Amino acid sequence: MVPAPSPSLSSFPPEAPRDCPRCPRLVAFREEAARAEPTWFNGAVPSFGTSDARLLIVGLAPGLRGANRTGRPFTGDYAGELLYSTLLAFGFARGTYRADPADGLMLVDCMITNAVRCVPPENKPLPSEVATCRGFFSARLAALPRLRALVVLGRVAHEQTLATLALKKSQFPFRHGARHVAGPLTLFDSLHCSRLNTNTGRLTTEMFHDVFRDVRAFLDELPAKK
Repeated sequence: MVPAPSPSLSSFPPEAPRDCPRCPRLVAFREEAARAEPTWFNGAVPSFGTSDARLLIVGLAPGLRGANRTGRPFTGDYAGELLYSTLLAFGFARGTYRADPADGLMLVDCMITNAVRCVPPENKPLPSEVATCRGFFSARLAALPRLRALVVLGRVAHEQTLATLALKKSQFPFRHGARHVAGPLTLFDSLHCSRLNTNTGRLTTEMFHDVFRDVRAFLDELPAKK
């Protein structure tokens, strides 16, 4: 069972309201995007997946022209192309990914969320914004009763997860391909599947697949649901 949130976080729901007012800088950026592109989603992006998931994938934040446009995590930008093709390859999704929330793609035993629910300028949330969004992330974890594994994409997602679970960074250092056991949960570290990381060769498709191959084996070895 995921640890209960601290009293300071317990009033948060698992999903932020679309017009969440908590971070003034992010609200202003969201509103600027809405003026420029009024048909876009332009709000706090909800998690995507099934509530009985054993796997939670944690991204950084919505991309301006990706999830902030479409309203579904990792949908509409390059990172989603790599992520969703990988999920399909390892049995965590079924259907066809067409970069459109209406494509009918379904996740299997899996949910995707973000450490920060609103798009930040230059894809860089401030530490205070990460902390402000922690209540939603904590509630999201608590609302997944079968959760056993997390894939954290990048250092911000890794540290948001550690802070939420009250774990020390010194004991759980971020490293691509690392596995960390934290009580009932196991964390799998990966570099973020961004175009920057793939174009520079820091992250290859095979490196990314290796993480999910490890997760697939881990979950397949767990006792069957009673």
